[in-house]
Amino acid sequence: MAGSAIRGSRVGAGPMGEAERGEAAPRFRVSYWCADGHESRPSFAVEAEVPETWDCPKCGLPASRDKDNPPAAPKIEPYKTHLAYVKERRNDTDGADILGEALAALKARKR
Repeated sequence: MAGSAIRGSRVGAGPMGEAERGEAAPRFRVSYWCADGHESRPSFAVEAEVPETWDCPKCGLPASRDKDNPPAAPKIEPYKTHLAYVKERRNDTDGADILGEALAALKARKR
């Protein structure tokens, strides 16, 4: 095997250019600003619908087209355990009743 051979290519193969892919759709750029003041400028096709918000690629916060009033950062809730969700739905009295029913069912099964 030749040490200088380039695998997966052929002689005369070059990069794909516009002639082989066709013309690109006409585009325009839109500026979005996040709460940290970052500006991102994604490009959209002329006939595409431009979204109201865009995620900032630098910090991940939502960004809008209004530089003076960017959207606020979303409130991030801490991770909750299964027990925390159960405690939201049930109070201590309900928990005691359910525990009593489960214990009675276990005692009945043992007999």
